[in-house]
Amino acid sequence: MGKKSRQRAKNTTTVTLDPADLVDVGPREPCPCGSGKRFKQCHGRERAQAADTFVVRPFEGLPAECDLIAFREIVPSGTAEVVLTGENAGKVVNLVTLLPMAMPGLVRDDESIWIGLQTHASSGDPSRDLGHAITAALTTEPGNPIQLGDLLKDGPRLQDLIDTSKPIEVKVHEGFDFWIGENVEDPTGEVAAGLERANAAAAPTVRLESVDAAYWTQIGDRRYLRWVMPHTEDTLLDALARLHAAGASALTEGSRLIGSFRALGVLAPVWELPADTEAADVEKPAADFAVALEKALATEAPLTTEQRAARAGLSSRQLTIR
Repeated sequence: MGKKSRQRAKNTTTVTLDPADLVDVGPREPCPCGSGKRFKQCHGRERAQAADTFVVRPFEGLPAECDLIAFREIVPSGTAEVVLTGENAGKVVNLVTLLPMAMPGLVRDDESIWIGLQTHASSGDPSRDLGHAITAALTTEPGNPIQLGDLLKDGPRLQDLIDTSKPIEVKVHEGFDFWIGENVEDPTGEVAAGLERANAAAAPTVRLESVDAAYWTQIGDRRYLRWVMPHTEDTLLDALARLHAAGASALTEGSRLIGSFRALGVLAPVWELPADTEAADVEKPAADFAVALEKALATEAPLTTEQRAARAGLSSRQLTIR
């Protein structure tokens, strides 16, 4: 072997590091493996690649996909229990909209695991973020927040960890009292003060019972229905355009379809409701609309001129929430 070949072989020697050694390493710092390279050019590449990996529809295939999207994007306070499979089969994990200080997760003193969906930082694949948080929680001592460390590109996703044969039951809360549970001592009042601030900032939100993933909310003096739907964007827009052109896109008298937002690969149409509309007032209209929408989704005829115009209007009133 020539001198250059030997040098290349030397430089490509694989060094295995404990992930714990990489938690606090900055991208421009020397790599702990001793290669002499900056971390971002050596063992940090995998971290960067994992963070940059973008998945268009990260929760696809999960039960309650649309509710999980709503929990991540629009619902202030909610919880959902999932059951793990594999070597941790039967263990329950609580997915929640938000934890104190937007932390990614914690393990309570009673060993229950709580994982936040709304956090300060995320990669292009929220499902892998949740899988990473759950994996970290499984090795975290009770009574501590989890420490994430590196997000690995071949790490498990939520679909790999939970029993997808079981439904995910979601629950919307009026506030964040579930943060502290029962019998929590708070001699300084800090917990109570934090809860008061969080509860004051949470917009009233109710999940409808007649349809899936539809949420009534009051923001200021206005009331809305935001409905996360699982259909592909083009198919759903065509169906909504057919109904809108026929004057059948309203839910109740005085309501109007004002647009939609994109979130994690699906659309969520948004209706503005009359100011006195309560969540219960929308239950039957939403169920009736779901029937009409299914018929429109099944229609294969080309859009008419009026329907194309309606579709263009709906498309122009879209926002993207990644």
